[in-house]
Amino acid sequence: MIHGKRWSRWALALAGLLLVAPPPSSPCHWRTMNEHHRGLERAYAAAPVTRWMGTSVTIGDGTATVTLPVRDEFHHFAAAVHGSLYFRALDDAAFFAASSRVPDVAVLTSSFDMHLFRPVAGGTLRAEGRVLHQARRVVFAESRLVDDDGNLLASGTGTFMPTRIPLADLPGYAEAGGDLPDVRDPPTDQGIA
Repeated sequence: MIHGKRWSRWALALAGLLLVAPPPSSPCHWRTMNEHHRGLERAYAAAPVTRWMGTSVTIGDGTATVTLPVRDEFHHFAAAVHGSLYFRALDDAAFFAASSRVPDVAVLTSSFDMHLFRPVAGGTLRAEGRVLHQARRVVFAESRLVDDDGNLLASGTGTFMPTRIPLADLPGYAEAGGDLPDVRDPPTDQGIA
């Protein structure tokens, strides 16, 4: 209870106060969902392909937004962005929306369908992903790719499955210089007992 009121898991997650307890084998015993989302953002930024493409991600509860500044080297023979970059942005947005809901292990894309609607040659692309449904062993998510003017360029839907790979083992997920703190007792200064 917080301040004498009952809060649902959803409300606590939205407030970033929900504490998730990964399996005892995980080096991260307690962390907030907000810390989990920041860890995913660090892992995304640590990937060599992310640095090469110049993409970035912002992650929330069941949502993710990927931005991709277009460069001429992304163009195909007809001077528009190649569809493989559309795929990367769409898959990443849906993938990280799904990952935001799985706090202890990495997820993998098991299938992804994409529909292309229009070409683009410049500007910044924005892929917005969101979770559609989550079950114990699978997460369904969708994403939309838009240009600077908000024109819909492409959309996609994917199926994502949790693995046995601890997130703490992934480059960039833990805080720079080490693992997330080992705090066995949840903090009480936020009103959670």
